[in-house]
Amino acid sequence: MRSVMTLFDLTEAEIKQVFDLAASLKQAYLKGTRQDRFSGRVMALLFEKPSLRTRVSFEAGFAHLGGTSMYLGSDVGWGHRESVADFSRVLSQYVDVIVCRGKDHERVEQLARYASCPVINGLTDQFHPCQALSDLFTMQERFSRLEGLKLTFVGDANNVARSLAIASARRHVRFAIAAPPQYQFDAVFLQRMEETFPDFHMQITTDPAEAVRGADAVYTDVWTSMGQEHEQQERAVALAPFQINAELMALAPKHAVLMHCLPAHRGEEVTDEAIDSSQSIVVEQAANRMHLQKGLVAWLLAAAR
Repeated sequence: MRSVMTLFDLTEAEIKQVFDLAASLKQAYLKGTRQDRFSGRVMALLFEKPSLRTRVSFEAGFAHLGGTSMYLGSDVGWGHRESVADFSRVLSQYVDVIVCRGKDHERVEQLARYASCPVINGLTDQFHPCQALSDLFTMQERFSRLEGLKLTFVGDANNVARSLAIASARRHVRFAIAAPPQYQFDAVFLQRMEETFPDFHMQITTDPAEAVRGADAVYTDVWTSMGQEHEQQERAVALAPFQINAELMALAPKHAVLMHCLPAHRGEEVTDEAIDSSQSIVVEQAANRMHLQKGLVAWLLAAAR
């Protein structure tokens, strides 16, 4: 049974297949066509964290293709009223696919381990694979290619940054990250990247200006993620020099686009001037969450037959 916990789980060829499916389904959607691919299928959305884009994009996309979904919050007792193993084994008898937005990555891995249907990581503290896939899909649409492009992430090396790094390695995108030393990738992640992609080189720096030079896409995310609120003041001070603003964007090529997974803390990691500029493609990114995830779910359900 195939699940997607991280982008280490997908090969380059499989990501291309997902992208092709997503592009086909998007074109059909834009023409007003709704394909009845998931009639009678049920998706469970198991969420421990609040969501706009992840929840609505999965629900709407599945409905467009004939399926139904159910939102499951903390009241179902995941990992509390019964073991994760029992919970997962039972839930996967009722539904065809589970999308989980969890706090702890290991718990989501455990959920997938015992499930008899595909499980998709909709976000954990360590990875956000659907976001990164959607982002590279958006870049491919914008530039008509991926290989050889440069993607620069500025800010905290968080779950989104990790997933973008893996996706970049899979699709031969040059990847750079600029962050303070204490908010760079951890040694365990860097070792896994080196072991998995021995020929892939990441540009790691503490200088945002250096990182954005030659970038085709400049990306940022909030400095304080959910669950890190107690670190907010400390992070704000350390990451202040890493704000995306007009001055920093001016150091990138004129064709460079600005990306953000949203929600944005305007005035912190990004200024209004930058995120509302003609270079910003944040709305395109958000829209493509739905289209990419349609492709991913269609691919997984086909593989599960």
